[in-house]
Amino acid sequence: MTNDDDAEPSLVLMASAGRRGIGVASIGGLGGILLWFAASQNPEPLWQAAMVAMGVGALWMARRMWRATAASLVLTPRALKSSDGRVLAEMEDIVAVARGAFAFKPSNGFTLTLRKPGPFVWEPGLWWRLGRRVGVGGVTPGTPARFMAELMQERIAKRSGE
Repeated sequence: MTNDDDAEPSLVLMASAGRRGIGVASIGGLGGILLWFAASQNPEPLWQAAMVAMGVGALWMARRMWRATAASLVLTPRALKSSDGRVLAEMEDIVAVARGAFAFKPSNGFTLTLRKPGPFVWEPGLWWRLGRRVGVGGVTPGTPARFMAELMQERIAKRSGE
């Protein structure tokens, strides 16, 4: 059963098609170049193994980023969720939103500080969670991400009575 408050999303944040393509192509291209060098240059066996491992890792990362950025982030009155149903942060658990130039945050995004830590999650190019921090952004457009961060800051201010 769905709560009526969660039925209507306040805002949806999706990966930009261009940024998504450039990010995946860059990482996939790096993997291809590393594999090509490992096959064509005949380096020392240790270097060749390292290049193959890094090339396969980069191709895996490109695939992972492609899948992760197919999802979107949905801000409801109660939580920030992924379109696949995972909850990034409940609104009542968010203590602060950092989005300044010197904040530790993803590109074109923001960082949330939570009251309690959660499990480690990493969706390359879209969001990550490490302890009490949730980073949102990467291949998302800057203006909608900034609007989402401002909306969350307003909700926190209303909750605390400022």
